[in-house]
This record gives sequence, structure tokens and C-alpha cells, in this order.
Amino acid sequence: MKLLFVHADYINYQVKEKAKSAEEIPRDRKSGGMMDPLIVFACAEKADENSSDATENTLAEIKNVASKIKTENITIFPFAHLSDELATPETAVQILKCVEYKLIDEGYHVLRVPFGWYKVFEFRSKGHPLAVLSRSIPRKTNPAALPSKIGCGPHVE
Repeated sequence: MKLLFVHADYINYQVKEKAKSAEEIPRDRKSGGMMDPLIVFACAEKADENSSDATENTLAEIKNVASKIKTENITIFPFAHLSDELATPETAVQILKCVEYKLIDEGYHVLRVPFGWYKVFEFRSKGHPLAVLSRSIPRKTNPAALPSKIGCGPHVE
């Protein structure tokens, strides 16, 4: 996973057009926003498809950064532009949903922006020393541990 973190005053988005790989979403997810979020621009990579710990390492890094900037508001924003080695859309959605549900289970307020849609979005960065960070999440290769076997619980279809 590649991650770009932005601590912001706010974020707003509105979906405009479906891409080929867009997930189906209900009407109420076609726009949204959050105040005082840690925005996590996230990109699942090919190597994450055979990783036994990509989700857990991503979750740990998000929680680490959130604790440093003292926020419980997390916006997960799919952002394929962070890598040239993309995972399949199915894998990416599975990992992002898993991270979302695990954060919710741990008490975070989470907004997950829909995957595979062209969007209008705006945010305003806070501008402090930790307001913008990037991470490449390390992973162990384990072909038997595809994201469908990660064990996100009953939340993930």
C-alpha cells in the first residue's frame, strides 16, 4: 500500500462519473464530507494481493499517524495515482473496506470515499509539521493470504 496523509480542516466530495471498476454505491454515498479529518489517500498495489499483513500494517500506520495528530476522524480516499503497480479493483476495495471496518470497530469515525468514481473534492490542509506525510507500507509475501482470507469479520462481503 502507498499512503498519503493530509490532516485537514475539512474534506468534501461528490461523485461525478463511474469508471469501469467502480463499486456500486447507494445514493447517500454519492457525496459526503467530514470535519477535522486525517485524510488517507490510499493505493493498493499488486504486491498487496499476495500479502499476509498489508491490511494490518496499513491499519497500524493510520492509527499511529492519527494518534500523533490527535484525531479520531479518518477519511479513506482511494487514490490510484500513488503507484504504477496497481492491485486489482476487487483487492483494493476489499482491503479498503477491511481497514474501514476495523477502524470503526476500534472507535474511529470513518468516511470511506467510493472506489472507482471520478470525483470533485476539496479539502484544506492544516499546515502544521505533521499535516502532510507519506508512507509505503511494508508487507510479507504469502500467496495463501489473499485479501479475501484476511478475516475482516462479518462486515466485508
